[in-house]
Amino acid sequence: MDILVSRDGAILAIEFNRPQRRNAITAQMYTLMADALEQAEADASVRVVLIHGQADAFTAGNDLEDFMRRPPIAEDTPVFRFLRVMSGARKPIVAAVNGAAVGIGTTLLLHCDLVYAGDNARFQLPFVALGVVPEFASSYLLPLVAGYQRAAELLLLGEPFGADKAREAGFVNAVLPPGETLERARDSARRLAALPAKSVRLAKELMKAPHREAVQSQLRAEGAHFREMLQEPAAREALSAFLEKRKPDFTKHDS
Repeated sequence: MDILVSRDGAILAIEFNRPQRRNAITAQMYTLMADALEQAEADASVRVVLIHGQADAFTAGNDLEDFMRRPPIAEDTPVFRFLRVMSGARKPIVAAVNGAAVGIGTTLLLHCDLVYAGDNARFQLPFVALGVVPEFASSYLLPLVAGYQRAAELLLLGEPFGADKAREAGFVNAVLPPGETLERARDSARRLAALPAKSVRLAKELMKAPHREAVQSQLRAEGAHFREMLQEPAAREALSAFLEKRKPDFTKHDS
């Protein structure tokens, strides 16, 4: 299975398990992750969710071949369902990040409560370079946590950056050797699970409440623009160039 779901006491773990493709996410994987998150929310015995990959890869983002075969052109597609489920999660989510964390591999971290990154982590938000727009409410949440100019550098230029810069941007709690990242995340998850569950949920809800409506509004706005931009020549050129391993030529697609 490309997504592994397991239990460790009160912790439900979701593991990216497609290392041969650097854990690139397919439509089916989005469905499995959304199912697991809904299971966690419905099961009173689950107190914390842990998301991780392997020591050398978190996720390289969308599998672009699968993405082009099944473009998310409707709100009910698996990726948009996953965005809605994760952004509305009431229980705490902890992430352990090593290696590649591209696109949604970075933006999903903005919806986690605790994030631990290996010093080998490489983040990237390449949406503009792919001819689309940021997703997962990152155009709202990243300026909120990082400040506008820092967020603009990461979202507009879309260049790779390391774990220290992610920590400076405010969405990584600590940077660790890759071999220690997952255990640190598990330790924090266990400590959260040992606390009064209702107090943890309400504390999270209180922190999220002032931004919840804005996040959902931005999700809808980004989604509408994202689906529209997928039909634009620039996006088609960027995606084709990626698959053909060449540099895109946007000179004929000025918009």
